[in-house]
Amino acid sequence: MAGGGARAARPRDGTAGSLEEFKARLPLAEIVGRWVKLTRRGREWVGLCPFHAEKTPSFSVVEDKGFYHCFGCGAHGDAVSFVMAIERLEFKEALARLEELTGIRAPRRAGPDAERVDPSLYELNAAAALWFQTRLAEPEAEPARAYLERRGLDRATIAAFRLGWAPADRTALRRALAAQGFAPERAVAAGLLRVPEGGGEPYALFRERVIFPIADGRGRIVGFGGRTLGDGQPKYLNTPDTELFHKGRLLYGLDRAAEPARRKGLLVVAEGYMDVIALDRAGFPAVAPLGTAMGELQLERCWKLVDQPIVCLDGDAAGLRAALRLAERAAPLLRPNRSLGFVVLPEGEDPDSLLRSGAGDVLASLLARPEPFASFVFRVIRAQLSPGLERMEERARLRTRLREIVAEVRDPDVRASLAEEFRARLSAELERLGLDRRATRRGGSPGSRPGPAGAGLPATRAVAASELLSGLGRLESWREAPILAPLLAAPELLAEVEEELAELELENPVLERLRQELLLCWSQNHHLDAPALADHLARCGLAEPAARVRQTGGTGGEAGVDEGSGSPLERWRATVARLRRRMTHQRELHALAQRSDVSHAERPLAGLDRLLNARDEDAVGHPPPHPAGPRPR
Repeated sequence: MAGGGARAARPRDGTAGSLEEFKARLPLAEIVGRWVKLTRRGREWVGLCPFHAEKTPSFSVVEDKGFYHCFGCGAHGDAVSFVMAIERLEFKEALARLEELTGIRAPRRAGPDAERVDPSLYELNAAAALWFQTRLAEPEAEPARAYLERRGLDRATIAAFRLGWAPADRTALRRALAAQGFAPERAVAAGLLRVPEGGGEPYALFRERVIFPIADGRGRIVGFGGRTLGDGQPKYLNTPDTELFHKGRLLYGLDRAAEPARRKGLLVVAEGYMDVIALDRAGFPAVAPLGTAMGELQLERCWKLVDQPIVCLDGDAAGLRAALRLAERAAPLLRPNRSLGFVVLPEGEDPDSLLRSGAGDVLASLLARPEPFASFVFRVIRAQLSPGLERMEERARLRTRLREIVAEVRDPDVRASLAEEFRARLSAELERLGLDRRATRRGGSPGSRPGPAGAGLPATRAVAASELLSGLGRLESWREAPILAPLLAAPELLAEVEEELAELELENPVLERLRQELLLCWSQNHHLDAPALADHLARCGLAEPAARVRQTGGTGGEAGVDEGSGSPLERWRATVARLRRRMTHQRELHALAQRSDVSHAERPLAGLDRLLNARDEDAVGHPPPHPAGPRPR
């Protein structure tokens, strides 16, 4: 950009006014020009839009009016909205970022909740980081230098990450900071010094450790991590929580990873400091939590940079458990445009060891094709059970674990998609093991499927069979409703029939969705009542289908069971058995329609007649007089 315009030259005093005054003083073209190459055209600046791919400039900055606009994608806003969009920041973060970029003080929120952080703590941490760096060159730090060399770090990398060494002397840091004007009590507040329990002079928290400075998203040092080289415990030690340092909110490497992550659309979540450094050196933007599991706030920070961060943890049992815990923690936060990918490294490897062994191409290939969320979660949970899933309890445990994860997902569209993905994977796994009851009931091998209507028949007879079966499908479409109607009216029945309902798969896709939501809602609340269930289904957009189910299958009706026959549980099980037999009749009709010796429509129609009349026998459990001819088996 040739220049920042008239606004860029305005004096920037330290005063803070209203938000509108702040926006009016911002040099919009100068700010946008940090990300977009702008060219002056009359009173405007133009360039290629940063929010969509284009070859001809359609992005315009109108500085005297304080807005930008793209005529290609419609992006529009002011300096604050631009920074929020380009760096995926929250409003408050964008104000702080603009203050940093321009030197114009952003307005502060008044009141007791206003942020009160002593800026001198940043200066103190920066001074301490420089002191640790200087100590790394001293003779006492030879073991630290040897360790870093063994880990493959050169001087440029050590300098880039500001690595250092904390000597054994308990008072050296305190004296060095005091010489620069930092009082010991401020160093205690920053977590660098610790006061003995019995009182006395503060002493250094970090001693005989390799030091990893930890920065916030704006690159300011807020704390430190220290690794011992001996047998001391803990192996890694972090700054305690302070005004600046909150372990559950920070990510190591975020300050270096943010810009390349946005540009490349790639962010790797690793386990430790050395993994982040190794990935960064190899060109993969990476972050890591600070010795604890990733929390909600840390996940949110990652999603501000990319839609699908890639979790890349050690390829051992502990790494898989950690990744699964992270997936469970992320489940409530999933959205259509935010998920997680997973990369499982070879056994015994981590990103650092893999890269040091020269297998960077292997890692690049893995990161290019991360395993999707649903696939990874299903695979890891499945691996925790026996290879054959022979026992019903194991299959029930698998279903329960999957339902628990799906139930945590708040977004209804993602929850429905995840439930369907798990169902399909579970069905395929049971078929592979020969345990799919539906496959067995079909009368074929576990992997078999009924062929298309009319397969192998002359064209005219195929059309007739297709029409017949289509009509039957329309007739049968809501006959599964009696399975769900009693459960909608009395969800407490699920305490007895949850496993049986989980074993079913309904033909009607709307009813199948209702079945899945019933199971999900019950897994979340075992004291579920009908009004709460109705509210849940309404929020999922299923109020109308639920009402139709209650109307179609809630009373005896054409497809129902005599309400006087047995308990609600017995009537429900009789309904399931009846409809299962009905589906057996339907499959027989498929077979009749596809038999090569069918020469008259009467045979399929006779099968249809038997199918429709069977309801009277199944409804009460006593067969009425049956038409002459063989009965279906």
